[in-house]
Amino acid sequence: MDLFDDLPEPTQNSGPVSKPAPQSTKKAEKQEEEEEKEEGRSIKRKREDAESHTAKKEEERGELKKVCKEGPPVLKGYVAARRGEREEMQDAHMLLPDMSSCLSALPSQVSRVSYFAVFDGHGGARASRFAAEHLHHNLAKKFPSGDTENLDKLIKKCLLDTFRLTDEDFLKKASSQKPAWKDGSTATCVLVVEDVVYVANLGDSRAVLCRMEATAEGQRRPVTLALSKEHNPTIYEERMRIQRAGGTVRDGRVLGVLEVSRSIGDGQYKRCGVISTPDLRRCQLTASDRFIILACDGLFKVFSADEAVKFVLNILQEGSVEQKPGLTEQKPGLTEEEVRVEVACQQLASEAVRRGCADNVTVILVTIEF
Repeated sequence: MDLFDDLPEPTQNSGPVSKPAPQSTKKAEKQEEEEEKEEGRSIKRKREDAESHTAKKEEERGELKKVCKEGPPVLKGYVAARRGEREEMQDAHMLLPDMSSCLSALPSQVSRVSYFAVFDGHGGARASRFAAEHLHHNLAKKFPSGDTENLDKLIKKCLLDTFRLTDEDFLKKASSQKPAWKDGSTATCVLVVEDVVYVANLGDSRAVLCRMEATAEGQRRPVTLALSKEHNPTIYEERMRIQRAGGTVRDGRVLGVLEVSRSIGDGQYKRCGVISTPDLRRCQLTASDRFIILACDGLFKVFSADEAVKFVLNILQEGSVEQKPGLTEQKPGLTEEEVRVEVACQQLASEAVRRGCADNVTVILVTIEF
């Protein structure tokens, strides 16, 4: 291959080189002018691109400042509890829309922390009440503070340590009694840090989020998002862990007795593979989110998650609501919207009992406003 075959061949004439024709000179000058114009246009384009990029950056910074100025969502909690047909109310709960009073110091990038939890006791009410009284305090002791990197990882570790410590503390107290306490409890905790939801769950209580999504017709429809995972001995991974620890699963229960495979308390089952390590979920809140429902399994025995969300939405969207007698007297200062949410929460729990749930029913309704 000729390495120079892209170049013009030399002329065969060996005589003196003749001067280029005037026409060729004009063409060369015209070509130079075109190149200069093209170079000028290129410089202009680059300048315009740079100015556009700078303007876009300024706009993004402006939007970021706007988002930061709006701050995290405002959360409000409402609770309804029904004993049902049980002789004793073994459920417990805790609502802390602003948990800052429990925290010694917040991380530098955090301005608000909220905490909501429901505990479904079994074998007595002592484990659920102990968890309701102490778990958030243990959480406050272990919550990250100061300038922290990787806050997400630290919060998840904090939740795992908090559940382990609360379980250990209750088991120590239970074993020191005469006779020893045999109570246990599920736990579903929602921790909201700025606009991020962390859900820690043990057992069969549940948390669901109602998010409104736009349809192709331009309308908005509710979507139910599960924020927790249930733990019962019939799930393969749970059953395998129980069997490796020397326990058995009969009739869907640990040793034929305990319905859940993870819990706080239940000291007599801890050697059989029942653990207190929660399942952790993380969810970024958006302006399309309406509310979160936390409830013990008593609600979900007679309601699907979708049914519960639609039941609440129907009441919130009604023109007028039928107030429970004495509601405004018991809770003075509620706005019309807050009364509507309170009524929705109370009616959801009452409807679960009306549908035949014989268990305790506890419902926490958390509204989300950006």
